[in-house]
Amino acid sequence: MASNNMQDIKRRIKSVTSTEHITSAMKLVSAAKLRRAKATFEKTTEYFHYITESIADIFNNVTDVPERYLGGSREIKKTCYIIVTSNRGLCGGFNTNIIKQAESEIKADPEKPVIVAVGTRGKEYFEKRDYEIYKEYVGPPEDISFLQTKQISRPIIDMYNSGEVDEVVIIYTSFKNSMEQVVKCETLLPITMQKDPEVMKHDREVEYEPSVEAVFDYLIPKYVEIKVYGAIVESATCEHAARRMAMENATDNARDMLENLSLFYNRARQAAITDEIIEIVAGSEAQK
Repeated sequence: MASNNMQDIKRRIKSVTSTEHITSAMKLVSAAKLRRAKATFEKTTEYFHYITESIADIFNNVTDVPERYLGGSREIKKTCYIIVTSNRGLCGGFNTNIIKQAESEIKADPEKPVIVAVGTRGKEYFEKRDYEIYKEYVGPPEDISFLQTKQISRPIIDMYNSGEVDEVVIIYTSFKNSMEQVVKCETLLPITMQKDPEVMKHDREVEYEPSVEAVFDYLIPKYVEIKVYGAIVESATCEHAARRMAMENATDNARDMLENLSLFYNRARQAAITDEIIEIVAGSEAQK
């Protein structure tokens, strides 16, 4: 009986050891991908600030800003949601948190929304619930190029300009640090800006060619494109951070299990040795 128990424990030790090797390797891979994704994200953030500063500069220095991109310019009836998830699991509650937030926003929307899915997890979830996926991107998020981002963003901007949608919202995971990531729901269009009283128009005179409207119409799509690109890159950074943490926890749990199983194995081994000694002693006494 003890022998059978020992064999079961040895099989479990072998299985858990194999799992521990896999999770440990995945942790190292995620850590390397996290470093690369974080470097890309930091570069994107610098460019994004340049675009937002240019828009704010126009907004604060001219009076005839085109209103179609500004908050309050139209009634919000139909919304386009850009939902950024991952293509793979094993990253803790990363995808679950995004999908919960997205579902909450969509259920509060009176009209059927337009969904743009970045990542297979979100795409599959909403497809199973009979939501129409207008556009999708299912490639590795950390490998996305700015050109691919334009292919996602441009049709959305065109829909907004034509009046097919009245609002564009992106739902993604924001990176705070390697230990903490937060789901963020951000409105891309229409943008909400307020005049900065500290910026004085008469300090400098700026001319915009061919016109303020033309420059603004050029910058707003760029703003949406870089924001979508930045959100996908930031979400990829969060995914790798979440997977690294999940794999680290899984590795620690596997090692705890191995310690307990080793203890059980040693106890079973001692019990088997004790049983053999008792049988030997009993047999020798029977021969006397």
